Amino acid sequence: MRVLVARLDNLGDVLLAGPAVRAVADVAERVTLLCGPRGRAAADLLPGVDDVIEWRAPWIDPEPVPADGALLAAMLDVLARRLRAGRFDRALIFTSFHQSPLPLALQLRLAGVPWIGGISEDYPGSLLDLRHRPDTDVPETERMLALAADAGFPAPADTRLRIRGPLPEVWPFTGGPGYVVVHPGTSVPARAWPPERCAEAVRLLDAAGHRVVVTGHRDEKDLTARVAGDRGLDLGGRTSLEELAGILAEAGAVVAGNTGPAHLAAAVGTPVVSLFAPTVPAARWAPYGVRHILLGDQDAPCKDTRARVCPIPGHPCLSSVTAERVVDAVQEVIKE
Repeated sequence: MRVLVARLDNLGDVLLAGPAVRAVADVAERVTLLCGPRGRAAADLLPGVDDVIEWRAPWIDPEPVPADGALLAAMLDVLARRLRAGRFDRALIFTSFHQSPLPLALQLRLAGVPWIGGISEDYPGSLLDLRHRPDTDVPETERMLALAADAGFPAPADTRLRIRGPLPEVWPFTGGPGYVVVHPGTSVPARAWPPERCAEAVRLLDAAGHRVVVTGHRDEKDLTARVAGDRGLDLGGRTSLEELAGILAEAGAVVAGNTGPAHLAAAVGTPVVSLFAPTVPAARWAPYGVRHILLGDQDAPCKDTRARVCPIPGHPCLSSVTAERVVDAVQEVIKE
């Protein structure tokens, strides 16, 4: 059985799909993951994935290509040729509650995929063979596991997040284990703790006797330098995703917003102090399967807005969290 599984959005979303992908891999002969460019690095780390197809879905990507007929036709033709070449027997479309599987299901039908399952509130007509109806406000990972189980792929015994090992040696970056990671950046500005508060937390963690490593994407080097100051080790832009995973694995705890590295920390078993803006439900996207403390006003006015830029002056949901509270939370969750 050749199975295509799809998760077309971001790095963290792909990591959260990992247990469901392993469920499929336990039954299928070959598993291909269809993902977007923002999730590709995570797709390459998932156990159970044999092949990856990278394709930018204009109905999912936050910065989509223009809706130009000729350009879209060319993009869809590329996808169709790759789908037909895969000769898939089944496809599962993993989506969040605010996404529809139906545009992709239509493309899969046109490419000749004979059986398709997905979660759809909308009437799917003949586009889906399995229309799964999940429980509301369950963690994203459990939502995807439930679809897989309904399709005949029961959950694995261990449903925690996982990535492929072995991880690379990271002591040349960090000087050895026994530190706390602060990851100040987020892909969505509304989910970011204020930089000055991050920098204060680094100073207080250092004063409390913790070595502090500050991590970030290559586009966040100014931010990580500001946050690290002269008390933290600034690794902004210096690591691959796999190297970042190794750094997170050797940390005692990770301080991060609702962003991909928080889920990567969960995938390597490291506790998370989660600075979580309530623009999306924490019940769905909090770090999964790992010890964590959730900080941030979950009833702030931005609740459930899915805003990318904070709509409330002063960003109260996260600016209300003090650096002292974060240091206390690190002490509470830190692994021995």
